[in-house]
Amino acid sequence: MLKCSYSSIVPEAGCDEAGRGCLAGPVVAAAVILPPGYANPLLNDSKKLTAPVRERLRSEIQECALSWSVGYADNDEIDTINILRASILAMHRALSGLTMKPGHIIIDGNFFISFEDIPHTCIVRGDSIYSSIAAASILAKTHRDEMMCRLHSEFPLYGWNTNKGYATGFHAAALLEHGTCRLHRKSFRPCSGQLNIEFEPDGHETPS
Repeated sequence: MLKCSYSSIVPEAGCDEAGRGCLAGPVVAAAVILPPGYANPLLNDSKKLTAPVRERLRSEIQECALSWSVGYADNDEIDTINILRASILAMHRALSGLTMKPGHIIIDGNFFISFEDIPHTCIVRGDSIYSSIAAASILAKTHRDEMMCRLHSEFPLYGWNTNKGYATGFHAAALLEHGTCRLHRKSFRPCSGQLNIEFEPDGHETPS
């Protein structure tokens, strides 16, 4: 069972992102404030869950959370300010969307830029330790996957309905044959014509 909170400061918001390693589409972040003592035995890092379990938890989190919000930074912003700062920008946008101001923020990872002078703590693998970060990882992942499946209908050549924009062999072959579209991250090496990276096996999305 994951821990309910990191500090005694309330309310505490958990924050995480999804899509940092993708070749196309936005990076998506979520911020979640859970009720005190909230517990769910299924709650975990989104990468450790199946898609059906993530969707089930998404519904419960959105219904039970005291406040939740999702923020985005698009591929143009990623190319302009780099993926790390774009990820933080998406987190800030998610935090801005909360209906209550957190007294403390816990973030998955090891780097963050202060948001509105609210105290924060970075926690490596925090999505496997704290419920609110795990909840944020699930919302970020499910909202991004949903977006990429919608975008697949507009850009069907790249297989985003299965790879969600990650670097699969199918995605690489599509880039070689068709080039990039306006949603690809041009600052990422595979999208600039240098396809000498290790790709995920076809048919298996990278779930983070």
